[in-house]
Amino acid sequence: MPTTTLQNIPLTTLNGAPASLADFGGRALLIVNVASRCGLTPQYRELEKLATEYADRGLTVIGLPCNQFGGQEPGTADEIATFCSTTYGVTFPMMEKVEVNGSGRHPLYAELTQTPDDAGEAGDVQWNFEKFLVAPDGTTVRRFRPRTSPDAPEVIEAIEGILPN
Repeated sequence: MPTTTLQNIPLTTLNGAPASLADFGGRALLIVNVASRCGLTPQYRELEKLATEYADRGLTVIGLPCNQFGGQEPGTADEIATFCSTTYGVTFPMMEKVEVNGSGRHPLYAELTQTPDDAGEAGDVQWNFEKFLVAPDGTTVRRFRPRTSPDAPEVIEAIEGILPN
């Protein structure tokens, strides 16, 4: 049996529709576990800016709500959608709430967490707003820990490095 690729791992959108990363075929992806009640929640602003500024060059930001860190994403799908759109003007795709660590870890994160960060450490997601940059061919190319802002120079450089000019 072939190994699962990121593109064919089943996902569900925040509004309950089936999805997968294949739906974004040929695009670079910045996959982020998000939360509405976290000190890092203002990163939504930078994520939306990246999504808007790089959309025409082939980047899609994808948010996956997660309630595993301090219960900071307790809302329903409707509450999360409303919060994101009204508070931060989020227009990028949002998936259903998932677990990113532990025995209930979503298969997408089982794959993503094998990617080491810049210090060479793979494994569990540390907190909300950990970012994974996936190239258009579906390979995970970089991992950025939660406190790295989406508009940090190293994130921008990595995005620029996998997008066409």
